[in-house]
Amino acid sequence: MLRINTRHTIGKLGLVLTAAGLAAFASFSQAQETQAAPAMKSWQQGLHRTDLVREDLGAADREVTQVLVDFDPGVTSPKHAHPGVEVAHVISGTFEYQLEGRAPVTLKAGDSLYIPEGVAHVAKNVGQDKASELATYIARKGQPLLILKE
Repeated sequence: MLRINTRHTIGKLGLVLTAAGLAAFASFSQAQETQAAPAMKSWQQGLHRTDLVREDLGAADREVTQVLVDFDPGVTSPKHAHPGVEVAHVISGTFEYQLEGRAPVTLKAGDSLYIPEGVAHVAKNVGQDKASELATYIARKGQPLLILKE
């Protein structure tokens, strides 16, 4: 005669169903997170730079460089500095600039910002569309224009 321990069998079945339910919930949660999170572009893919002018300034160790920089929506530049001053002029969109030691500032088309030599900073497109800035640098010759910071 076959004897079934009902209490033992129901306990095992409950554990199996609980484990299966947790696994299904975890898979569903991961799928929802993947669908809900917008695709983030890295700055290498979402930041486009066009060099416009690079000329000797007439001073022994300085040159002027002008660059058009386009940011895709949500893209943030890496933290960096320059071996000279930068004047950033927003052509379109909305940027948030974070200069080391200062409160963040938001600029829209038509606004400009002076960034002193060597000050680490980041720029982020906080708008929904592409944003563009015209960056003008007066920097030391023979140095990389952009120095990445940590």
